[in-house]
Parts: sequence; structure tokens; C-alpha cells
Amino acid sequence: MATVSSDPAPVKKSRNSRKALKEKKEIVESSPLLSPVSGKGKETKSFEKDLMEMQAMLEKMKIEKEKTEDLLKEKDEILKKKEEELETKDVEQEKLKMELKKLQKMKEFKPSMTFAFTQSLAQTEEDKKGKKKKDCAETKRPSTPYILWCKDNWNEVKKENPEADFKETSNILGAKWRTLSLEEKKPYEEKYQVDKEAYLQVVTKEKREREAMKLLDEEQKQKTAMELLDQYLHFVQEAEQDNKKKAKKIKDPLKPKHPMSAYLIYANERRAALKGENKSVIEVAKITGEEWKNLSEEQKAPYDQMAKKNKEIYLQEMEGYKKTKEEETMSQKKEEEELMKLHKQEALQLLKKKEKTDNIIKKTKETTKNKKKNENVDPNKPKKPTSSYFLFCKDARKSVLEEHPGINNSTVTAHMSLKWKELGEEEKQVYNSKAAELMEAYKKEVEEYNKTKTSS
Repeated sequence: MATVSSDPAPVKKSRNSRKALKEKKEIVESSPLLSPVSGKGKETKSFEKDLMEMQAMLEKMKIEKEKTEDLLKEKDEILKKKEEELETKDVEQEKLKMELKKLQKMKEFKPSMTFAFTQSLAQTEEDKKGKKKKDCAETKRPSTPYILWCKDNWNEVKKENPEADFKETSNILGAKWRTLSLEEKKPYEEKYQVDKEAYLQVVTKEKREREAMKLLDEEQKQKTAMELLDQYLHFVQEAEQDNKKKAKKIKDPLKPKHPMSAYLIYANERRAALKGENKSVIEVAKITGEEWKNLSEEQKAPYDQMAKKNKEIYLQEMEGYKKTKEEETMSQKKEEEELMKLHKQEALQLLKKKEKTDNIIKKTKETTKNKKKNENVDPNKPKKPTSSYFLFCKDARKSVLEEHPGINNSTVTAHMSLKWKELGEEEKQVYNSKAAELMEAYKKEVEEYNKTKTSS
């Protein structure tokens, strides 16, 4: 009989059971509660990375923001400067426009003058220069006694010496003239004196006419200048009045603006809200005015405080503005004073140079005159007597200077010549008789002088 073993035989597992085990493992792995620790570490690392990236991005953004703010500030400053430049340019343009208007107005100035003189002094002088050749016969100097004698005796000497030329004949005439006695020379000298008196009368007349014309011309010029000045001043006053009416006051851009009152601060706050309701400016002003009236003192208090603060700030700014203005005016005055000093120094230097040159010219003239006098003039020779006109001038000079103080010598002589012309014949006769007496005395002195000279 076969013996049966006690150990059971190995049982084969079915395929279905293996599949079930695999499914269980997959479920366990996929479940979050039973997930491994390595998955959690990965997630935390990725989160930290993101945080770091975000922080770096934020820092970059901050740096860029600061740069943009700096650029905006610079641009704002540039814009402010440009606005100030534009304001100054506008002010300058307005000034230029005003000056242009003044110049245009000046063009409109048309003086209504009636010139009495048809010919000026310069024209008369030019005419005289042109007519000198024609008038030569009237204003010719009288010939001397020697020349008169030569004219009478020229033909006789020429007959005696037919071969003699001009120089030889003149030498012969000169020798004969020296041999003549005073009685033989006397008729020629008398004729010369008559011609000389006639010549002097003509010359004095011409001089008086010139001086009178000068005086009249100067007076006419002064009158016309004064009339022109009056018309111009009147025209300028009218133009200034027109400009005052048209022109606006040019504001100083540096001057601080006047602060707003409490009511205006409140009105500015309310204006934006009321404009949103599509109301006009007049309606807004009426509403804000009524609201301000209805407000209590407690409600008005914050606006009053704001207005007070603004006023205090304005007063401080005004003090600084006034100080700067005073400093500017002081500096301008100093500059003007320095310029004036420089101009005065230049003027004094020019004056000194002019005085030096004048003194040199005077000295040279005096030396030349003295030399000529010493060479030619005989100290014993009697001096010519003064004419009736010069005798009158001696008496009339003081009265003319008292009537017209501070005038030139030329104007003094012109006034005296006019007075001489205005004198009557009886008044002139007094000076003419004095001059005649002096002339007779002079003739006697000359005869005695000639006698002594011939004897010596």
C-alpha cells in the first residue's frame, strides 16, 4: 500500500490575481495621500525660483521707474525754461511793436512851416563868389598916388625910352617919383584919399549888409527851429495819448501773483462739479455766490485760513522781489555813474588837447605878427584914426552886451551894425564930425612925418 505524504502540493496562482495586484499598486502610486516626499521637494523648488524671478523683475522695474522719473523732471525743467524764454520773447516783441508803431507815427509828422527866406546865407555867398568878376569894377581897391602918377607919365617915359621894356620903364618911373617934391605929389595923394573914402564906404555897406543878413538868417533859423519843436512836441503828446489808450500794461514775469481770496478758493473747488452738470460760466458764478452767502462762519473758516496763508506767502515773496528790484536799480545807477565818469574823462582829455592846439596856434600867430611888425612898421609913424562907425561901436558895445548877455563877438558886431543902420542922420553926424577931426589931425601928423623922413 502506498503511503500518502502529509505536505500539500503547491497551488498555482491564477492570472486574474496578478492583474488585481498591479491595479492596486497603480492606485496607491496615483493617490496624493500616499505620494512620495520627492514630489513635494520639486514643487517647493519651482515656487522659490518663481519668487526669485519676480523679485528680480520688480527691482528692474523700480530702477526703470526711477530713470523715467529723472527724465520727466529734466523734461519739465527744459519746458519751464522754454516757457520763460517764450514769455521774455513775447515781452520783447511787444516792446519792438510799440517802437515800430512810434516810428510809423513819426513818419506821419508833417510840419506846416512857412519859410520867409527864399535864399539862405550859403546861397548868397555862392552867388557873390560867382558874381565877383562882374562886380570887380565897383569894389576895386583904389590905386596909390605912385600908380596914379605912373599912369599919367607912362607914355612920356615910353617916348623918351622906346627900346626900354616894362621892367626898365618901371625903374625909371620909380627914380623920377623919388625926385618929386611934396607939392608935386600932393594932388595924387588927395585923389587917392578921395578914392579911398569912396571905396571904404562901399566896403562898409557890403559888410553891413552881410552882417545884417547873417543876423536875420540866424533869427529866422531860431524861429523856424522853435516852431518845429513846438509842432513836434504837440505831435508826440498826441501820439503818447493814443498809445496809452491802446497799449496794455506789460507784466513782469518775475513778480509774484496776487493771492486768491477765501471766496475764490471755494469757487474754484465748486466750479469743476458745477461744470460737470453742463452749466454756463454766469450760472456757475451765481450759484457759487449764493452758496458762499449761505455758508456759516465755521464752514468758511478753512477757506479763510487758506487765504491767510497764501497772503503771508505772497507778502514774503513781494519783500524778496522788492529787494531784488532795488538791487537792480542800484546796480544800474552805478553803471550809469561809471559811464558818465568815463565820458567826462574823455571829454576833458579832448578839451585839453584842443586847448593845447589853440594855444600853439595863438603863439605862432603872435610870433609871426610881431616879426612882421618889427620888420616893416616904423614906431614913429602916426596911426590911422578910427572911423565914425568904430567910434559908435565903442559907445554901443556895453548896451548890446547888457541887452544880449552871453553872445559871441560876431553876433555883437552884427547887432551893432544893425543899430548903426537904424541911427538917424543927425545922430550919425556927431560920429562923422569926430571922425573928420581925427582925420585932419592924422593928415597933419603924416605931413610932418614925411618931412622929417625926407630930411633924414
